[in-house]
Amino acid sequence: MIKAKSQDAIKALSLVTSLQNRFVKKLDNLSKLIGEDKKFDEVIWLRDEGVHGGGNRFEASDKTLFNTASVNVSQVHYDEDESKKLQSATAISTIIHPKNPNVPSIHIHISLTQTRGNDSYWRVMADLNPSINNIEDKEIFEKSLKELSQDNFEEGIKQGDKYFNIPALNRHRGISHFYLENYKSSKKEDDFNFANNFGEGIIDTYINIITNAFETRKEISSEDIQKQLDYHTLYLFQVLTLDRGTTSGLLVHSQNDIGIMGSLPSFINKDLLKSWEKNAEKPQDELVSNLVKVINDEGKIDSKTKEKLANEVRTFYKKHPQALSKQASGNTIPSTVSNHKG
Repeated sequence: MIKAKSQDAIKALSLVTSLQNRFVKKLDNLSKLIGEDKKFDEVIWLRDEGVHGGGNRFEASDKTLFNTASVNVSQVHYDEDESKKLQSATAISTIIHPKNPNVPSIHIHISLTQTRGNDSYWRVMADLNPSINNIEDKEIFEKSLKELSQDNFEEGIKQGDKYFNIPALNRHRGISHFYLENYKSSKKEDDFNFANNFGEGIIDTYINIITNAFETRKEISSEDIQKQLDYHTLYLFQVLTLDRGTTSGLLVHSQNDIGIMGSLPSFINKDLLKSWEKNAEKPQDELVSNLVKVINDEGKIDSKTKEKLANEVRTFYKKHPQALSKQASGNTIPSTVSNHKG
């Protein structure tokens, strides 16, 4: 794989790879201590056969602890193509869905986008996603967010609450949300340190939360399992109808569909998803209908289904580009797709 030439891109890749290694090591250790002692499996993908970068992801193989879990790092660059607005985009994006419905999921995204001319900005996201709310987990998570983000805390919470709102269902995805879009200060080095420290801190906080949850919340009722299934349905609905990062990735290229769909849980409640067609605005209701059609009656989201879902999302937004305006955003809308164009 050809590596990016920009020093900022090289430094950013080192940063997100370090965060990936930190998270995977801690998750592997958790599997060794209380699970099946199965390490995450690495999968590598290439963009244009590696000419424009690529990435790797680590996927959970411990089915005792995890429903699905993926820790992804990617870097796409166009150093040799000056017609592109984007020079490089480097990211870690991870979602962990524990099997136990009383243990919360996490989503973390940290990325550096560098446009032609050496301008750059960060996206920093972290959101706690429980199937069953636990006030103690929420308080621990938000205390950590406040300590890690300091002066950025109020802005991050404000943008996070806006981004993860689901207007069609009049609720949020998750119980605690932090998001900084187009983030940069006057000191580039400070921004790198902020991204790294935030990533390390929120990873450690989540590991502490779930370690305690796995060890103390062992009784699982059929009602708990149903709540998890319904919440996973909400998660899929938000990701595939509102999440701008997911949609942008699918529209830019089709070489990492399984990786981009790595945030999806293994099963959803198909009847519940179908019932939300009527809640979605036009033409988004068409998208929901199309998503329902490619999911089997069991609600299983396997690799083949993920590929079908990716194609449905891509086809829909190519047919209805105006619908992109209905997708989630913080205070600004990133120009991710247009950056990849000449």
